[in-house]
Amino acid sequence: MEMPLIVTILGNFGFPVMIAIYLLIRFEKRIENLTEAITRLQQAMKNKL
Repeated sequence: MEMPLIVTILGNFGFPVMIAIYLLIRFEKRIENLTEAITRLQQAMKNKL
């Protein structure tokens, strides 16, 4: 493979893939926090009833 072709492929596919992975990792922690909050809310509601 020629070097410009490799650079083009990385530019077209590598960057978007890295951004997607980065965002998935960041959102995973937020989703875990939301899941914990929902679980605590469910427990609080059960205790009130």
